[in-house]
Amino acid sequence: MGTGPELGAAGNGGDVDAMLQTALQRLALLAEATDALSSTLDGREALRRLCRVLLPQLADWCAADLLDGRGRPSRVVVEHFDTARPTAHLQGPLPDVPQASADPLARVLRGAGPLVADPEAVLGADDASAWHAAQVTLFTALHAKSAVIAPLRARRQVLGALTLARSGDQLPLTADDLDLIEDLAHRTALAVDNARLYASVQDTAEHLQRSLLPGLPDLAPLTVAARYLPARSAAEVGGDWYDCFRLPDGSTALIIGDVTGHDLPAAVSMGQLRNMLRALACDRQGPPGDILRRLDLAIETLYGDRTATSVYARLTSGSDQAWTLDYANAGHPPPLLITPEGDARYLTAGHSVLLGVDPHTARPSGRQALTGGSTVLLYTDGLIERPGEHLDTGLERLRQHGAALAREDIPAFLDELLAGLARNSSDDIAVLAVRLPPAS
Repeated sequence: MGTGPELGAAGNGGDVDAMLQTALQRLALLAEATDALSSTLDGREALRRLCRVLLPQLADWCAADLLDGRGRPSRVVVEHFDTARPTAHLQGPLPDVPQASADPLARVLRGAGPLVADPEAVLGADDASAWHAAQVTLFTALHAKSAVIAPLRARRQVLGALTLARSGDQLPLTADDLDLIEDLAHRTALAVDNARLYASVQDTAEHLQRSLLPGLPDLAPLTVAARYLPARSAAEVGGDWYDCFRLPDGSTALIIGDVTGHDLPAAVSMGQLRNMLRALACDRQGPPGDILRRLDLAIETLYGDRTATSVYARLTSGSDQAWTLDYANAGHPPPLLITPEGDARYLTAGHSVLLGVDPHTARPSGRQALTGGSTVLLYTDGLIERPGEHLDTGLERLRQHGAALAREDIPAFLDELLAGLARNSSDDIAVLAVRLPPAS
């Protein structure tokens, strides 16, 4: 089966053609492995793809164990060349690495290796520990005639181990295979380390972004709720934000925005723009379009090349309990108005180009009278945009979902909306909804 034996030693005869063929096969395997490791920034997925490349070319089965930041081991991948053979039950947390054990995996995780392991010696060891039991379970379930265990080492630190094993009639893995497997392990360790570093940066950005989003105040008799969902892809953390607060004149400010970019600088800029818009809204009681114009001037002066979209709205109650929404839209998806009866339509007035393009552009405002019990929804484009799909399709999908949920209370309204629309999004999403008190 496979070509495993050909990737071992060049042969006892020293045939030049055979040696050349073996060298070319090894180079091809290394190239395939590198492609598999570099095809994703998810460390576990990279390990799965690597194992699928190595099987059955180099081994019958492989396992990858990783240490977390506290040195706790976990078996994250177990793959067999026979994909019908169950392996999921062999994955999961492992006992703590024993510090005095002669077990080859324990030695590798402590810094030794790569090592040629004798499966019979592993199975026959006089060891009653939980660690040994886990190794016995692995080798018994998948069988092994020979094995090599190599450390995943990067930046002078052991991140885990890669186990490759042959069974049946295959030529055994020997010391002649150590150089190849060590090279594979080194490439694997770099991929795992890069994935961890990338995930750490993205996690920092997400935590920063969440910390910059406000807690919503009590704005009774209005009911207000908001949600933020980070992008499903680790590469997508950006500058979506929402805001809602009472203005000095008693009206309520509603804000949604999206800073261009999907990285840590975008999250930082989001916080800066949000605070500037808050200050301008509290200081000036002019039309929303004028507030966005002043924000645009500030962006041009302080940031230059940063662009963003935003909707700024002011919700006001008159003496006769009539409600009015004044709003301006700088390049953002339009607010959605939903009546208690389930009629839903977009508010398309007061639209102008996104912020950061032309600070001297006109910024008109729109005005909409609202009936009691109505819902105003502000959202970012991750809720409606899908690759290869026309934007109108996403807008109509949102309008229909919003209309169907018109009678749900606001927290349930947002949760159901996201459950129905967010699962296929590749972007981060911010949503803000406000429900007016029912008409008396």
